[in-house]
Amino acid sequence: MRINSLMALALAVATAACSGGEAKAPSAAGPGGSNAAGTGRGAASGAGRGGLNAAVPVTVATVEQKSIPLEIQGIGTVIAATTVAVRAQITGEMTAVHFKEGEDVTQGQVLVELDKRPLEAALQQAQATLQRDIAQADNARASAARYRDLQQRGIATKEQVDQIVTQAAALDATVAADKAAVDNAKVQLDYATIEAPISGRTGLLQVHPGNLIRAQDTNPIVTINRITPVYVSFAIPEAQLPDLKRYMAAGELLVRAQPPGDASTPSVGRLNFIDNAVDTTTGTIKVKGTFPNEDRRLWPGQFVNATVTLSADPHAIVVPTFAVQTGQNGTYVFVVKPDQTVELRPVTVARTRGTDSVIQDGLKAGETVVTDGQIRLVPGTRISVKGAADKAAS
Repeated sequence: MRINSLMALALAVATAACSGGEAKAPSAAGPGGSNAAGTGRGAASGAGRGGLNAAVPVTVATVEQKSIPLEIQGIGTVIAATTVAVRAQITGEMTAVHFKEGEDVTQGQVLVELDKRPLEAALQQAQATLQRDIAQADNARASAARYRDLQQRGIATKEQVDQIVTQAAALDATVAADKAAVDNAKVQLDYATIEAPISGRTGLLQVHPGNLIRAQDTNPIVTINRITPVYVSFAIPEAQLPDLKRYMAAGELLVRAQPPGDASTPSVGRLNFIDNAVDTTTGTIKVKGTFPNEDRRLWPGQFVNATVTLSADPHAIVVPTFAVQTGQNGTYVFVVKPDQTVELRPVTVARTRGTDSVIQDGLKAGETVVTDGQIRLVPGTRISVKGAADKAAS
């Protein structure tokens, strides 16, 4: 029993000794651990400073001075020079069509014919009535001449002569009315043959032979558009109206029109109309140009990109539009300095044309600006030009 107690006491002392050694180990390692941590932070800090000094890859472009035209642009609509909706002026059955849908017709060409038989019968009746009344009028005039002679010999009274003369005058008036009726019947007969009122291109045929056509139907028989020449109408901001009027007064202005997706040379016309009022709801005013359209590239109802060239600025300062950034204080660009660092410089953009921006103030020709990679730049950042090393090696 006593031996067991001694063994338990010895085991407890050994355990305490081991615990004390382990407790000292962390305190001994503490300063070394602290130094190691400090060394790690220093290394990380050094790495961070090295990252800030690394060059940012960007693309650049040179500021150019070149001639840039002063233009006004808008979305225009092509309008036919003349549009005529062909309708019947009488009621009748359509008997024949003498054109094909979508073909060109000339003024006076027969398009449609209506049933002429009722109109021909009406004309013959009017002509017969005219002949009858002419005969009666001739007889009345002869009777009036005889009664005047009888009056001079004292056989006929003045009342009888006046009555006969009045009858002759009434029949003369009837003959005049009959002639007008004949002329009207001829006109109605002419209406049965419908001719093209203008030269142009026909559209869809709305009524086909066999159908009854009524005078002045809502739907036309066919619509004819004159497409040589055509007009292009588009709206411009009212702020550009003074410039447009000034240059238009100085000389003829050309308009270019190009359908979307058409990469060929734009159609060229002449600006010849400015509307008489500004649209107060949109702040724009409509203008219109005339295009010969001999090649028929422009089609009525088509949307086109319209451009009016006012003049040209031969000394414009131009940069790619991608170089211009917008911040809280306005527009700016990053200018590359000789030491390959960048400078943030405010600029004033006068206008844009395609992918170019015309700079009114802030840059001069020959300077280099950043066109891509600006998001990683701040003033003083060192840059490297993408592809410069490859070009130098080649």
